[in-house]
Amino acid sequence: MYLDSCILVKLLVVEPDSEFFVRELSGQPLVTSELAYTEIFSALLACERAGKISGIDRRRAWREFETRVAAEEIRLQPLSIVTLRKAAQLLERCHPQVPLRSLDALHLAAADLCQDFPLATTDARLRAAAQLLHFELFPPADDTPTH
Repeated sequence: MYLDSCILVKLLVVEPDSEFFVRELSGQPLVTSELAYTEIFSALLACERAGKISGIDRRRAWREFETRVAAEEIRLQPLSIVTLRKAAQLLERCHPQVPLRSLDALHLAAADLCQDFPLATTDARLRAAAQLLHFELFPPADDTPTH
């Protein structure tokens, strides 16, 4: 299963729908883009700035992510020129129906290249693009937790 960065953060820090994703993804092979390495670090810093987690919790969550990557519980799909070109193609395919952001296009490209579906995300714009591209989504539309 391909996870976007927001889902990975839910596995590392407590958010309203974290329990759902921890339960549903337990034991699943997980993959994400190398892009998530920077996105998750940034998201953890944002959580700390917002007072949602402490500095100690941020560092613990980051260590957990790095440990899970090292143990290959989370596999990182490499960013490459192929991924970048694929992202540009997907941006154009989604235009003008979905105003896709560049980082989201990179996640969609990585998911498409590794073919490790479904794509797990709760981001509305990313979900809309994935549906337009006929990518299998998790959770399914009728099961998507609100946040």
